Amino acid sequence: MFSLKQNSWFIRKVVIWRAVASVAWSVILLPVTTALFLFFSRFSLFHPIQCLSECTSLLTASNTIFCLVVLCGVVLMTGFFNLEFYTLVPSIPCSRIALLGTVLHPRQCVHSLVYCTMGMLVMWCASVIIGGRYSTLGTPCRIESGELVTCLNEYHLFFLLSGAFMGYSYSFLGVVQNIYYVSFQPIQQYKYLYFKGSLPKVVKCSVIQSLYSARNFAALYFFFGYAPKAWISSTLNLQIDSSLPPLDSLTGLLDSSLFYHLLISGTFLYLTWYINVLLFRIYVTEAYSFPVQSTFTEDAELCLPKALTEKNTLVMKFLALQDLALLSQHSPTRRLEIFSLSQPGGHPHNWNALINECLSLMSELTHRLVAHQDAVASNGRFKSQSASSDTKSGSSASSVMSGAEDLPETPRHNIPLRTPGSVFLKSSVGGVHSALTAPFTPDLDSPFSSPAIRRLAGQQEPQSPWFGTVQSPHIMRRGPKLWSASTESQANGSPPASPANVPSLPPDNRKPSFLAQWMQNRREQVKSFLAKRVLIVYLFNKLPEASSQALFADSQAHIWALQGLSYLVASSFSEDRFGVVQTTLPNILSSLVILLEAVDRHFKLPHASSKPVRTTCSFGDSTYKTLRFALRAALKTSIYRITTTFGEHLNAVKISAEHRKRLQQFLEFKE
Repeated sequence: MFSLKQNSWFIRKVVIWRAVASVAWSVILLPVTTALFLFFSRFSLFHPIQCLSECTSLLTASNTIFCLVVLCGVVLMTGFFNLEFYTLVPSIPCSRIALLGTVLHPRQCVHSLVYCTMGMLVMWCASVIIGGRYSTLGTPCRIESGELVTCLNEYHLFFLLSGAFMGYSYSFLGVVQNIYYVSFQPIQQYKYLYFKGSLPKVVKCSVIQSLYSARNFAALYFFFGYAPKAWISSTLNLQIDSSLPPLDSLTGLLDSSLFYHLLISGTFLYLTWYINVLLFRIYVTEAYSFPVQSTFTEDAELCLPKALTEKNTLVMKFLALQDLALLSQHSPTRRLEIFSLSQPGGHPHNWNALINECLSLMSELTHRLVAHQDAVASNGRFKSQSASSDTKSGSSASSVMSGAEDLPETPRHNIPLRTPGSVFLKSSVGGVHSALTAPFTPDLDSPFSSPAIRRLAGQQEPQSPWFGTVQSPHIMRRGPKLWSASTESQANGSPPASPANVPSLPPDNRKPSFLAQWMQNRREQVKSFLAKRVLIVYLFNKLPEASSQALFADSQAHIWALQGLSYLVASSFSEDRFGVVQTTLPNILSSLVILLEAVDRHFKLPHASSKPVRTTCSFGDSTYKTLRFALRAALKTSIYRITTTFGEHLNAVKISAEHRKRLQQFLEFKE
């Protein structure tokens, strides 16, 4: 999420100006879309010449110009919200209750209220531009006692309420369809060509969304339209014209002219907002070239190595990784700067900074995948983390954890990218596993977690009747361990630590009070009661693919890191004159193989390898649903790129036997 409060040179000098440029182009295109809307609103098949002359005269009318000024203010406000709400890592709720919490968040409620207001303003402008029976809220209807009586114009009210409904629909779909997610295109295009190619989709989505909104609002107004109509008429002292059919009836809603004008007005509303969003995406994702190294020390923060380690400004980090992937493919001159040595001293500072960040990203993703695999069993059931830490996993898992020691040590403050906090709803201080496996394990502290889930997750309470007892001869419950044999001591042949060396803690013989036991029993009864309700289970059950999608939500950064690293390693075979890459080649190969094994294990889990269902036409970007497949393809391609370049020379690299065996499959093109 971009915020104007971020004190970063990249936000001030790059992102804000790109957002201003997108808003400026939206304002420039606004008269064009308004002219098209005016033409379609007054189109007549039998009088085309008269229609064109009326549209030309109305474009220069004072009320049309005033409406254009109001629409410019709406576009400016939309651009501001784009800058404030857009994110590079999508927010993926893992359950329906999490999605409901996001929709009802106070920040989202304010956003919905503002867009309802802007929708009413746009539809007011549309009704004024169309004119006729839609122009004003009050209209003279009859004469009583020699005075002209003003009645409520329900058509104008219908348009205003439909604008508020469409504004809320846009805000709601911004959460459900991730309209605020900015994705980077795999192939860079010029801004004009990108906009030209995306414009048909924008128009199609605007028409379809306007059709759905008009249908839903007509049904809503049919059932509840009398309440706002009566309130407005009593508040503004406007009478209701009984000579016209009310719009909250079938006779009033079955009006083809009303439905047509509502459809094109809604299309104009969505088109105005979607064009602003499209231009913002085009400008923000435009490639930015960072200098590899600087002559002056004060310009070091502007360089690529510093930008790669940025944590607060995520757009800067993503664009730096994108620049790394591009320069590794298409810029031999900049590659030589990466392979160069510092003067004086002769140290490869540029290469060390790049390799540390890339390996840190891969290591972080590997640990995240291993934590997820330890939390989820192969049959989709949850298993105890304490049991998984005590028992040995398969051969692939052991190779992943053994190869993790070969990774180069990076500074502790270089924390890699994380999946957004809205995905991981719960965190603890228990370490990496407890923080990263929150969306994939049951919430044991939730008021709706049953005792069966607690027993399955390995968490027992002292007051529970399951603690320290055997309920069946086939169920053996182990007590808590006071010591555990480490894998290193077993590998070295040394005996495990003696239990006598571990100080024992005095047992706690205090019994809980009667009030505590009563509260515990009442809480268990409430949880068991709610767990049997269908609605509660429906809301709190985890979505099948959401956990896997949330796990790879920020994988675009890892894809660029893999591409940049593999291209640089492949280019170093002929361009690295000082051999700076060869010193870290074993760590690079080990990290790639470890990550590949973790990814392969993840795709064996339920719902991980299933393709996402194609949705109907929506302006929300759904590319995050396939990021895990793109990451796996990029990882294998990167390994193939290195193995095909070095060939049999890789046999001289010092790596473990398991990793060498896996690389041999790439050398023989068997993967």
